[in-house]
Amino acid sequence: MTPADLTFLARFLKERSGLIIGEDKRYLVDSRLGPVARKAGIASIGELIGKLMRGGDTALAQSVVEAMTTNESFFFRDGTPFTQFTDVVLPQLIAARATQRKIRIWCAACSTGQEPYSLAMLLEQKAAQLAGWTVEIVATDLASDILERARNGLFTQFEVQRGLPVRMLVDYFTQEGDQWRISPKLRNRIQFRTLNLLRDFSPLGAFDVVFCRNVLIYFDEATKNDVVRRIAKQMPADGYLVLGAAETVMGATAPVRSHPNHRGLFMRTDAPAAAAPAARPAFGNAPAQGATPATPPAPSLQSKIAAFRR
Repeated sequence: MTPADLTFLARFLKERSGLIIGEDKRYLVDSRLGPVARKAGIASIGELIGKLMRGGDTALAQSVVEAMTTNESFFFRDGTPFTQFTDVVLPQLIAARATQRKIRIWCAACSTGQEPYSLAMLLEQKAAQLAGWTVEIVATDLASDILERARNGLFTQFEVQRGLPVRMLVDYFTQEGDQWRISPKLRNRIQFRTLNLLRDFSPLGAFDVVFCRNVLIYFDEATKNDVVRRIAKQMPADGYLVLGAAETVMGATAPVRSHPNHRGLFMRTDAPAAAAPAARPAFGNAPAQGATPATPPAPSLQSKIAAFRR
């Protein structure tokens, strides 16, 4: 792969997905596009990029974009956003939407589905409080093959051991061999759709809550600002935008502002003032700040499940 090849690929990926790559990501290009080239019967990555330059092969172009985008995800990732959803966002929306009795949630860049399924489990735990309500979850991603995995709702034992409480595994999953399938009831709560955040997403409609976590960090400043501006237009004045812990929205003209009490939670700039809530631990009963948790040997997943079923 020549420097000219890498320059073309960087421009191609930015235009198609917003992803920014530089010379320091050459190793990533080699590791991710090598399998794409072999599957397509192409001798080298340089030849693959040559085919992209010539154009006309939309399937190959989509395969390259999907291979290069990051799809890291796990249940209740980072904890805090889900605690905020349960303790801050949902109670305020229930109060504000008491007449309409409808809430819409969008998980942008949902990857293999752990984020929307985590939200679906939390909503299921509030079923009595939400009786008679319509709660929609729309989950989108650029990669169609990744979305198909999410839609299928089948996870490996490694995946269900990453962040998923055993109680929820027992309640909401059925074991199939060495894998676990989420219940049809929760799977049917979610609408999975292929979507590129760089394109017009206004047809999705308005959302009370938008999870767009760990996506903006891959965009340049102009692209990030454009995506956030368009997301804000899809939110009501009292809606919520949830970003990743390392993501910020800068600038005096930004259409959203940080929640005064919750890092990673954003509101439109014209949102009403938020009252300070009582402090709560992160999701999963995280130890108090400064505490040193004990570290006994971790029991196996099967022993944890057995303990819950006794």
